[in-house]
Amino acid sequence: MIAKTRFWLVLALLYATVLGVFCALYLVLSASLAPPQQAVLNQLLAARLQLLFALALLLLLGLGIGFNALWERYVRALALLAEDVAMFSSNPEHRAAIQGAAEVRVLAGKLNALAATFQVLQGDVQAKIAQANRALAEEKNRLAALMSELAQSVLVCNIEGRILLYNTHASELLETHDATGTTIGLGRSIFGVIDRALIVHALEQIQHQRQQTADPTARPVSDFVATLANGQLVRAHMAPVLDGMNTLDGFVLTLEDITRNVAAESQRDALLQSLTQDTRAALANIRAALETMQHFPDMSSQKRSQFTAVIDAESQRLAHRIDLAEQGQADYQSDAWRLEQMRGADLIALLQRRIETPTLRIDSNRSIDPALWLKVDSYALTQSLAYLAQRLATHCNVNALHLDLQRTERLALLDLVWHGAPVAAETLRSWENTPLQLGAANPPPTLSAVIAGQGGEAAYQFDPIQQASRYRLLLPLAAARAALDIRLKKSARPEFYDFNLFQQSGQNAALDQQLLSQLSYTVFDTETTGLQPAAGDEIISLGALHIVNGRLLSHENFDQLVQPNRKLSAESIAIHGISDAMLIDQPAIEKVLPQFHRFAEDTILVAHNAAFDMRFLQILETRTGVRFTQPVLDTLLLSQVIHPQQEQHSLEAIAIRLGVDIVGRHTALGDAIVTAEVLLRIIPLLAEKGILTLKQARDAAQQTPYARIHY
Repeated sequence: MIAKTRFWLVLALLYATVLGVFCALYLVLSASLAPPQQAVLNQLLAARLQLLFALALLLLLGLGIGFNALWERYVRALALLAEDVAMFSSNPEHRAAIQGAAEVRVLAGKLNALAATFQVLQGDVQAKIAQANRALAEEKNRLAALMSELAQSVLVCNIEGRILLYNTHASELLETHDATGTTIGLGRSIFGVIDRALIVHALEQIQHQRQQTADPTARPVSDFVATLANGQLVRAHMAPVLDGMNTLDGFVLTLEDITRNVAAESQRDALLQSLTQDTRAALANIRAALETMQHFPDMSSQKRSQFTAVIDAESQRLAHRIDLAEQGQADYQSDAWRLEQMRGADLIALLQRRIETPTLRIDSNRSIDPALWLKVDSYALTQSLAYLAQRLATHCNVNALHLDLQRTERLALLDLVWHGAPVAAETLRSWENTPLQLGAANPPPTLSAVIAGQGGEAAYQFDPIQQASRYRLLLPLAAARAALDIRLKKSARPEFYDFNLFQQSGQNAALDQQLLSQLSYTVFDTETTGLQPAAGDEIISLGALHIVNGRLLSHENFDQLVQPNRKLSAESIAIHGISDAMLIDQPAIEKVLPQFHRFAEDTILVAHNAAFDMRFLQILETRTGVRFTQPVLDTLLLSQVIHPQQEQHSLEAIAIRLGVDIVGRHTALGDAIVTAEVLLRIIPLLAEKGILTLKQARDAAQQTPYARIHY
């Protein structure tokens, strides 16, 4: 359409120029004649006005025919040739059409010969690349085999929390089956399945430990316990990943499911409670029988035998309960499942960083024993004590706190000391029993529960002479743990999975400025009951897959049929091949769409004729409560950007032009795969036009004629 508009504009300008030349000749001739001669000339022209008008039309027709021939043979032929040449790199088998003027046809032939030579050379290069890839694949398979054999769940993430590598155990552990549809995948954020505060806390611990050690190759570790969306509890062990400059660049997480351990602890507590109650009852019965026998020494032998039988029965019952308790205790394998080993000095430093504010100054004892190690839940403990400090600052006007940590024979004494009026016992008890919001814990714990969970006790003391208050925690000691020491290898091999996401900047508010080649995409397609979303047509199939760092991840896909709660028309069945019988037991869109929203989180949405698919999603916002707010790219519009001279921009036409195999058309996942492969070939062609960033691509797409189509 743009080319046709340009043609008519140029023709009009040419026609106006010719008419202007004739008018100029008339004016020059008229100016050289005397008035009587001018009158005669005007009379002659007026008498032949119809003839002049006919000549003007003939002139327009002649110019149109001639200019159109020149336009088609040179201008349009060269524009089509330029588009054909641009496709040589993305589709080496493509050849330019031999059309237009003789000179253009010769040029096209020469370019086709160069394309054939390029194809041969590219084939040689591809053969060498394939050979190198086979060698890399062998190493990748060895790594994959090693990862799959590990009993632990392992993930590798960059510093922004993007997942770079994971094994099957991690996928199975972190996969949930609730309405949120939480999944993990390459390029996805670990914060979607594990509370971000816990990850950040562990990274802070590692950074602090690295700053405290003089050995640049020693890598400290950090442990924490997290609650997953499905209610599972996992113990996480974090180790750092360093770059060539010995800078923290990411982390490795090994995860262990400790849900059964926690259940075992609950069973142990229930067993101990039951044992206590039964023991008290048995002892009460035994004591009552003995006291009766002591008060009535002359009772009959029959009565004495009855009381003796009671004592014997209660003793046997008590012995039986003790045996059951011992058996249950033997089955209980691990206590203190939330606790981690931590240096006392590190805990004090962490408390200082967490508690100190511009209005609350924190100092500490600098002579803490470096060999003093604790067994604590550092995240819960620091958050809880930060809450206590905030209460003191707000309600008691405390502006300075002193932290002290000392060792006793079996315990560590952690003191918070401040000056001022004493805190009322009722007030302190209220603070200790107030629920705290610590991550995803449900129900939220209290300060007293957190302290008890450390295996510790708390006590408050006030010194009237010094006017000083002391809040003391008695915490369990732990044996010193050596830091994990992983030496840097000469050559890291992140290319095992062809990802370099350690260097990829995060997707944030500056998303529009990100390079298209560095973005993560969710390419999707829908099959529907019809073509009128506003008239009540419904989605019956949704398919999608990820593109991360320029690679199509076919194993990370979303493919789901949807129950539309209405009959399908014969026309729609003929297009997509989905029948009513296939949809009988499928979930409704209210369940499927939240799962797809989670699958597409933190990515750019891509579709062919995206306005159609997005209209369905927008109409469903009210019903499902799900909104897709991320940017959207449309391969239909992008095709018009790179090939404005082409008439056809259907998915089939674009795929044929770019050399993409068309398989599985008119299925949601099949169309999404074709669209994804088309996008990967369009991105380099956009770069040749200087369109490199997401904003540039979106702006260019909005200038195309199809961008004005609405559904």
